[in-house]
Amino acid sequence: MRVLIDTNVVLDFLQEREPFVEDAARLFEKIDADEVEGFIAATTVTNIYYIVRKVAGIIVAQDAVQQILTDLHTCAVDRGVLEQAIALNFPDFEDAVQYACGITHGVDVIVTRDVSGFANAEVPVMSPGMLLASE
Repeated sequence: MRVLIDTNVVLDFLQEREPFVEDAARLFEKIDADEVEGFIAATTVTNIYYIVRKVAGIIVAQDAVQQILTDLHTCAVDRGVLEQAIALNFPDFEDAVQYACGITHGVDVIVTRDVSGFANAEVPVMSPGMLLASE
């Protein structure tokens, strides 16, 4: 199964945010075990670096990016993806960019804690808990 993982889920895992870390950690365990193929938008990596650096410093942010690059496939964000994201007319442009990346890379599911941000999506959108329960 190919899944695109939203920024909030990656941050839950990296920053061990309660009460969400358990499901996020289980998802990353499945990725590490090659049971799930994880994808992330390239723009998400820069957002994660920025957020983690503000909270925990440069070294931790660099380690977080290295972990992401080790665990997940990075989806390029180019003009085509950005134009597709604009055309989606999502309320949140960041969600639209991630969704367009997912479509471009043929993911089966978008995994996010903000399922409502992907309203009218044609690709299934699930929380980490929903995805784990469906297997």
